[in-house]
Amino acid sequence: MSKHTPRVSIGLPVFNGENYLSQALDSLLAQTYTDFEIIISGNGSTDRTEEIYRSYAAREPRIRYYRHEKNVGAAKNFNFTFEVAAGEYFKWAAHDDMCAPEFLQRCVEILNHNPNVVVAYPLTLFVDENNEPQWTYADNLHLQSPRASERLSHFFENPGWCHPVFGLIRTRTLSKTQCIGNYPRSDRNLLGELALYGCFYQIPEHLFLRRIHPEISTTVNKTEAELAAWFDPLKKGKIVFPHWRRLFEYLRAIRRAPLSWSERKRCFMEVARFTLVPKKWLGIAEDLFNITKITSRIKSGRTP
Repeated sequence: MSKHTPRVSIGLPVFNGENYLSQALDSLLAQTYTDFEIIISGNGSTDRTEEIYRSYAAREPRIRYYRHEKNVGAAKNFNFTFEVAAGEYFKWAAHDDMCAPEFLQRCVEILNHNPNVVVAYPLTLFVDENNEPQWTYADNLHLQSPRASERLSHFFENPGWCHPVFGLIRTRTLSKTQCIGNYPRSDRNLLGELALYGCFYQIPEHLFLRRIHPEISTTVNKTEAELAAWFDPLKKGKIVFPHWRRLFEYLRAIRRAPLSWSERKRCFMEVARFTLVPKKWLGIAEDLFNITKITSRIKSGRTP
């Protein structure tokens, strides 16, 4: 008899997540939609993380776990959970967030009945360390236009918290992208690329519980360089050019996407319009300054 393939795969990458991992797993296992697997990827954790996920896996057959002996970085760990996923639909979950019981059910219903939708995600409720509600939030990325350029334009106009990356995504669509890149804020680039392939559906229910606490990656890693090393440890101590990299990746994504010549041109124009916003130029100017500084040091015989 062949082994059952779950409809939904949930990737849960984790590094030193002992504080909240149990709560995250409990919320996923309490879903009203039950045809799923949970793929845990331990990223060289040094706390009780491994003990926790092994104890859950021992009593829950829907959990598969893997362990990296050393920290391979957030990007590689996130992408690994997708590479080993089996489901038709895929969702990333963070070790410190939670999902309301109806999260998967609502998202699956949307994808089942709307073949043009590639990402379904709900509204957000922020909670604190003690699960006390703080405020509600809408990413406002209900991207329903049949034209990729219009979806991309709407996406650029709503910077937001990028919560749709924790929504439910069509596996075959996600496999056409670069997934999570090894550079800061690459989750936003991924959403921009997914918008080129189809619609986003924002479910008007607060089913995603995003936890705010002092150890969030963007709080602990205060500079672009520190955040780059969080995504990829090999970048530690190196000068990075995040604004140029993100711009370059948007252009690459448009070239990869299955678009008509005219629609591809419109998408390039949207990227240009987005880049020419004055505050975006400040970031690109910062990258140019770093390039000039490195060149000057090399010419003077100093190391970058």
